[in-house]
Formats: sequence, structure tokens, C-alpha cells
Amino acid sequence: MRTAGGAVRMAAVAVAGLVLLAGCGGAVSRDEGGKDDGAAKGERPGGPPPGAPVTVHPETVPGIGTALRSRIPADSGQVVAVYGRGPDSADSTVVLYEKHAKGWDQQGSWTAHNGRRGWTVDHHEDDKRSPVGVFTLTDAGGVLANPGTKLPYTHSSAFTPPSYWPKNTRNDFDYVIAINYNRVKGISPLDPTRPEGRSKGGGIWLHMDHGGGTSGCVSVSKAGMRSLLRALDPARHPVVVMGDKAHLAA
Repeated sequence: MRTAGGAVRMAAVAVAGLVLLAGCGGAVSRDEGGKDDGAAKGERPGGPPPGAPVTVHPETVPGIGTALRSRIPADSGQVVAVYGRGPDSADSTVVLYEKHAKGWDQQGSWTAHNGRRGWTVDHHEDDKRSPVGVFTLTDAGGVLANPGTKLPYTHSSAFTPPSYWPKNTRNDFDYVIAINYNRVKGISPLDPTRPEGRSKGGGIWLHMDHGGGTSGCVSVSKAGMRSLLRALDPARHPVVVMGDKAHLAA
């Protein structure tokens, strides 16, 4: 028996088959694999970037100031923090934190990339910058089968990047987690609906890394994506807090 949610997901996949995939920034870009910013550095253990205070059980997510901290829902027990190196840099670090009785504990850390032009508080389609902010994480999917996530997962070849994209991007969307920026929550990441209009961009995802900046998404290694997918739990209301270090600390 197909559930209502399942029917919506199947409909979204069908729609995706009729339109060109527009993940990572809103519009399909022929230079998605550009390496003008950043380079793959592999996974790196540890917490936030050097210089950020680290304690064993911090009461708040390290490096996040009051402005963005106040936007984290009170019931959120998981935070994916994306620490951008700088406002115009494509290099970042992704850290997963979980809230426990004693505070926020780090669960994993991975070298990552963001928009090739850096960050913005006013994201628009094709600006090649990642949006700064706090966004919920409710839906996932990819070309590969569900690796064991509790998030609703759309398994479909429709995630495959267009053939004219560079070869190093062919596996970018093997795993994705939709970032709820200008999208409808609770449906497949493939759904093209943009509630605030197409000019505000969309299709902002966590996805697999190809070694350089993106059109607006955040990318990590395959191992990192598998770890995030297996860890994130809808019952814990996960969110991503993302931006360059200065905006995060404000």
C-alpha cells in the first residue's frame, strides 16, 4: 500500500524526469565542476576551524553567535555546522553535533566545500554563493540506494548530473540531503517548487564533494555523507547552521 507521502515522492520523481535537474544553487550550471576555489584535502578529524573555542561538552554549538543561535529551534538535538573559511572562500569544514544531557558533543568532522564565490545573506539564483543561515533538514535521496538513513529517502537515477557537466561531478548527487532553503519540506529533493520564486535560488543540498567549490551547495566526502545520513534522525529535528566564520560568530 502506498502512503500519501510516498505518492508525493513518486510524483516529484516523475516531474524531475520531465525537467532538467536543477540541484545545487537553483539553475543547472555547465561549470559545476570548476576548481577556481579550493581543492580536495580529504577528511580531517577535529572540531571547528583553528582558533574557535572547544570544550568537552559545550553548552552551545561552538563558533555560533547569538544571532544564528537564536534561530536554532529549541527542540533541535542535532546540528550540522558548516564553518566557512571566509566570506569569499569555497573552503569550509562540516561538523556534526548532537545535544546530550551535558551539552553538545561532536560526532564527526569533515573537510568540505561551499559556493565557489563564498557566502551571502541574500542568496539569488546563479550567484555561486551559499546562503548564510539556519535551515532544517527533512529529506534526502540520491542515485545510490538508502545507506541506512531515518530521513525520508528518494532513490532515483533522476539525481544523475547532466552529461555535459564535467566528469568529476558525475557522482556529486550519489547522496544528497536537501537544505530547506526556498523549498517545500517533506517532499523529494528533486521537487522543483520554489515558494519564494526562482530568483531566490533553490536546490541547495549537502552532497558529495568533487574537489572544489559548488554553485551554492555544501559538499563533503562520500564517507562524510554516509555518516551524516546514518546519524540524522527526524525525531531529533536536525538543522544545518552555515556561513563564513564572521557571520556565524555574530
